[in-house]
Amino acid sequence: MTAVLDIGRPPAPTSRLPEGSAVIPPPLRPDVQRELMARAAAASSTWGRLARMQLSEQEIGRGRHVDHANAGLLRRILGDHGWPGVPLVGHDGSTAAFLIALHADAQTDVQRSAGRLMYAAVQRGTASFRQWVHLHDRCLLNAGVPQLFGTQHRLGPGGPERQPVRDTDALDARRANAGLPSADEALHALRLRLAVDPPAEFRRHDGDPPTLDLTDTP
Repeated sequence: MTAVLDIGRPPAPTSRLPEGSAVIPPPLRPDVQRELMARAAAASSTWGRLARMQLSEQEIGRGRHVDHANAGLLRRILGDHGWPGVPLVGHDGSTAAFLIALHADAQTDVQRSAGRLMYAAVQRGTASFRQWVHLHDRCLLNAGVPQLFGTQHRLGPGGPERQPVRDTDALDARRANAGLPSADEALHALRLRLAVDPPAEFRRHDGDPPTLDLTDTP
């Protein structure tokens, strides 16, 4: 199993999404936007409760079924359109696609394909580099390779713990290049988020997503 990109050189964006004040035209496929957002919104409560280990085995099973179905939807969208970037589905639709890809751990072929196509969209300026680095880290860990940006965590005896990272001395420099806070600041913010109830509604998110990779949690 291979990583999304060559890890010998940390990737960097060649273009950025427009600033929030920029005028962005309506999405070309509002139907795809609505479906992605509805799927992510329906799964968000389960994702939040899973991060806090608040689900029964039966609920975890149902959540995996939903993630599997969502990955199937994403596979179809990727085949039809490539990465669903901002021009196609708007900021919120693209964020929903990112979150669905992030949770497609049981279908790593879909997850890796999403990572490659999303990176190409980043180069075109139609997807978020800050979101992509989280998906890249997830793909690397699922391939058995240490992550680059330190965005993925698991629950340990003392709370969230960062999963293995390559070249830790340069971690904060890589995060700064991606527009992310330092690794310690992000971990502190994650612990604060896990101490409160997750929001019920789906929210656009472009920083560290409020999820944990719990696949290897004892």
